[in-house]
Amino acid sequence: MATDLATLQRWMQHCIQQAGEADDVMTARAREIVKPSLTLEPVERLDIYRGMYLMRMQEALEVDYPGLANFVGADEFFRLVSRYVDLHPSRSYTLNRLGDHLPVFLETVDDIRKPEFCRDLARLELLLTQVFDEQETPALTAEQIAAVPQDAWEGARLRPIAAFRLAAFDYPVSQYLGAVDEENPVPQIRKRKTWVAAYRRNYSVHRLDLNRQAAELLSLLVAGKTLGDAIAAVRVPQSRLFQWFREWVSEGLFRAVELDGTE
Repeated sequence: MATDLATLQRWMQHCIQQAGEADDVMTARAREIVKPSLTLEPVERLDIYRGMYLMRMQEALEVDYPGLANFVGADEFFRLVSRYVDLHPSRSYTLNRLGDHLPVFLETVDDIRKPEFCRDLARLELLLTQVFDEQETPALTAEQIAAVPQDAWEGARLRPIAAFRLAAFDYPVSQYLGAVDEENPVPQIRKRKTWVAAYRRNYSVHRLDLNRQAAELLSLLVAGKTLGDAIAAVRVPQSRLFQWFREWVSEGLFRAVELDGTE
């Protein structure tokens, strides 16, 4: 039976994505389309690709969610991947954004270890992939900062780089990722409010753990508040403000200083 290429591709995709053993319809169609080899029947040849599909999906998602994969374990992660791609199959030539719906998917999953922690962890790891793929914007230079008049800083607005995200979590998920990367001891997995700034610098993604006040100040600045208004709202010692500002600038979190509506 003659089959055009588009029809053949759709059939092949359907077969690869279908979980479980091949049914009678698939087996019969495979006999029409796929030639047997010296050692394998048509459906057995097809099953080679069908078996590889979930393995490839697992590999791709483990790259984006190494912390989640580590926490739940290999077997449970594979089961999660199988359930996830059944609802959100790959529909692109690239697997870069395959995991975009995983945090939302986990909202429907309760039969895993510490589901609330897993959801927070997945949110952070998705955020890190978004930062990694974000467009490149140059950070503020020392010369640009020095060019701002001293008396203009109170009314200045600091614009963040594109590859920047700020988020709050109910669990110490950033510290857990640090432990997975062998940077820090494993924290206790219990509810504790944490704040994380994620950003890309020199083509590498970094995380900056913040306390509540630092997160509030940075959030106000990112939202477009003037430096003077943001500082007045947070009310912290000036020495600490200088310390935070120096760190944020040295890490390249800002791309521009706006004065009186100019960029």
